[in-house]
Amino acid sequence: MTPRRVVITGIGVLAPGGIGVKNFWSLLSEGRTATRGITFFDPAQFRSRVAAEIDFDPEEHGLNPQETRRMDRAAQLAVVATREAVADSGIELTGIDPYRVGVTVGSAVGATMGLDQEYRVVSNGGLLDLVDHTYAVPHLYNHMVPSSFAAEVAWQVGAEGPSTVVSTGCTSGLDSVGHAVELIREGSADVMIAGSSDAPISPITMACFDAIKATTPRNDDPEHASRPFDGTRNGFVLGEGSAFFVLEELESARARGAHVYAEIAGYATRSNAYHMTGLRPDGAEMAEAIRVALDEARINGDEIDYINAHGSGTKQNDRHETAAFKKSLGDHAYRTPVSSIKSMVGHSLGAIGSIEIAASALAMVLARPERSVA
Repeated sequence: MTPRRVVITGIGVLAPGGIGVKNFWSLLSEGRTATRGITFFDPAQFRSRVAAEIDFDPEEHGLNPQETRRMDRAAQLAVVATREAVADSGIELTGIDPYRVGVTVGSAVGATMGLDQEYRVVSNGGLLDLVDHTYAVPHLYNHMVPSSFAAEVAWQVGAEGPSTVVSTGCTSGLDSVGHAVELIREGSADVMIAGSSDAPISPITMACFDAIKATTPRNDDPEHASRPFDGTRNGFVLGEGSAFFVLEELESARARGAHVYAEIAGYATRSNAYHMTGLRPDGAEMAEAIRVALDEARINGDEIDYINAHGSGTKQNDRHETAAFKKSLGDHAYRTPVSSIKSMVGHSLGAIGSIEIAASALAMVLARPERSVA
């Protein structure tokens, strides 16, 4: 049986400096950066004091006060991005069997911001060894349970099919979409709402990355602090964001006259089984994932026109990726344009993979691949 072909028919994206597809694409195509000094809290104690924040008011984007109280910021971003993707696709989900509509959500750190804030409340600002349960609110449970992200998205669209939360670190957004594609291909779903969301700009997350010196200390030049593949790179800029897609089987999309952004022709994922944050310099595992994805898509390496790289801006990651491209594509790697949008929107951990998919799909339609800015 020939696997069903899967296409993107709707995109919703909330990124620093670009809420909505139009604003997001304007940021990328104009080469503007959204990295600034942190405003969410006083960052004076931290080594890195820059971030890529979103100017986001949930009520301005259709969330009512009850939803705003119930959801962590990352869940709020996910719901708004989902609504935008469904509207963009023009799909009428009410006319589809809800058991055939599924949801996959990627997130690296879950409701970190909400947990950080609520812990301060129930522990009297961290002064109590034991939290005071009388100050705990019911929605604290939502922040504790990662599956709440998928539950919120499914609730919004009435999806009663497969529902999954994927947490694989920085690849969460890619793996979320990849898993959704596999579900449609194998016939477990006809439509998938797939994407990812993270809102990690909080004191505890900044402390984690400060401890391993992964974030940049370039605080005197926040707009140019993220420098993927640059010789002066010294760490990434933490960001936040969300991107979601409506994925459909190609023939069904054509039958309803849907606009198709792109086909997801190949997907593969690999683990390096090496270190929690370290990477082997030879890029072997990434190269293997690239080779398998190309094989699944039935595409030769020399047919690749552009690479949207992870490009975090750390010393080891950019070396690792460059080695992987050369190992998997051979001489063609030297002729292929490579860039990273993290230079403009920062690194939103599990969300960035889906945001990068959105950027690539839009570049294919609008015929202008985004560039790295340093």
